[in-house]
Amino acid sequence: MPTLILVRHGRSTANTDGVLAGWTPGVALDERGTAQAAALPGRLAGLPISEVVTSPLQRCQETIRPLLGARPELRPHTDDRIGECHYGDWSGRKLAELADEPLMQVVQSHPTAVQFPGGESMREMQHRAAEAVREWNARVERDHGADAVYVMCSHGDIIKSLVADALGLHLDLFQRISVEPCSITAIRYTRLRPFLVRLGDTGDFASLAPREEPPHGDAAVGGGAGAP
Repeated sequence: MPTLILVRHGRSTANTDGVLAGWTPGVALDERGTAQAAALPGRLAGLPISEVVTSPLQRCQETIRPLLGARPELRPHTDDRIGECHYGDWSGRKLAELADEPLMQVVQSHPTAVQFPGGESMREMQHRAAEAVREWNARVERDHGADAVYVMCSHGDIIKSLVADALGLHLDLFQRISVEPCSITAIRYTRLRPFLVRLGDTGDFASLAPREEPPHGDAAVGGGAGAP
């Protein structure tokens, strides 16, 4: 079965503003995110990419655009199922403000119990994304062979949930996974099991350096802004 290259969108204006974007329209890449997207074709230059699938949201479309420009033979496919989690009434709100919501504790420690007000549950989010991957795996293998490589450009919580699915990890533990903006995660699928062969690879270790303000113990809902 194929190898899936998961690309999280580059850093967005919502990331730098500390806002939970969700499906809010008009959320674009910031200057750094644009540079991250411009570097993506070089990072993937050695891969024979057979298909490109992307979230419909602007920040993903902008992230994948330079790769498509470098590979004019590729025609992108948009799939709503790998779009961001539907955060409902939380969309567009500051993460610092949401930290005081009682539901945030559940998001952190018991995601399978979370139903976002006016939005979807985290179980629904993982299910639709995993179903999309399974269908695309079958389609890519049918059209390009079992050793094909394809790219999906998606969002932090979506990618984390797909990694958890590939590892057989309960969704309640998926907040232990971290994927920075424009990071690359690779999953090689086989008949018997998936293999996680890259996780959140940015090629830059700056985010591992100590920070002036140590990170708190909670996961960044939506994925966070990455290295400062």
